[in-house]
Amino acid sequence: KFCVFACLISASLLALATPPPLPAAPETAAVSPRIPDLLAEEEFDEQGEAVTEEEIFDPLEPWNRGVYVFNDKLYVWVLNPVRDVYKAAVPQDIRGCIGNFVSNLSAPVVLVNTLLQGRFADAWTVMSRFGINTVLGVYGFGDPAASEFDMAPPSADFGQTLGRWGAVGGPYLYWPLFGPANVRDTVGLVADNMAHPVSFMELDSSEMLGYTSGTFINRLSLVPDIQEEIKTYSLDPYVATRQAYYDYRNSKINGRKRPAA
Repeated sequence: KFCVFACLISASLLALATPPPLPAAPETAAVSPRIPDLLAEEEFDEQGEAVTEEEIFDPLEPWNRGVYVFNDKLYVWVLNPVRDVYKAAVPQDIRGCIGNFVSNLSAPVVLVNTLLQGRFADAWTVMSRFGINTVLGVYGFGDPAASEFDMAPPSADFGQTLGRWGAVGGPYLYWPLFGPANVRDTVGLVADNMAHPVSFMELDSSEMLGYTSGTFINRLSLVPDIQEEIKTYSLDPYVATRQAYYDYRNSKINGRKRPAA
């Protein structure tokens, strides 16, 4: 009850005002909070055979490296300190509730993409989770669908949909603040943001900025900070980040999973 009450107060302050959150993602720290720590993962096909690593098309590498350095400095000097203050000021339970609410709000985008990908079982899960969490989870601040009904949240975005339809990724891009992407996933991110329910709300620019920045910092406070690990254990953090991004996106598009041991 405290979690829900506190979240209602916190969310009312944050959501008085942000483009929609990055796909569950976004969803950066020179590595975006959209990207899980897959640096040590090896990709496998459905037969359990290791997938040969493809060469990544990166014609803008000098520019991308410059943006990578800019993002790294931005995170070290600005965003990480803001995140640390936010974590100290807002208890984890409340931050988790806000994250649940934002995730529940993006359910229509995930639903559309699971349908476009022909993942009808996942589409049913998305609808079921949305109904359960909206009603029993008090507008999505709780996640009883996962905790009580064992319904893990499916993940789907339009970049993934385009990839499943056969669209190639195109040149690798490294965006300020948002981090790694490619042309296909950038188009997908724009489409997902335009289709997000927040885009249809009558929010002025300051309210939209408040919602966006609030959800971004909240997500940043919930995901592991792997940037220092990448810089510590990688000879070239830029290349490690790029490879991790492509491995992750290929696994999402192709449905490749590590075979059971």
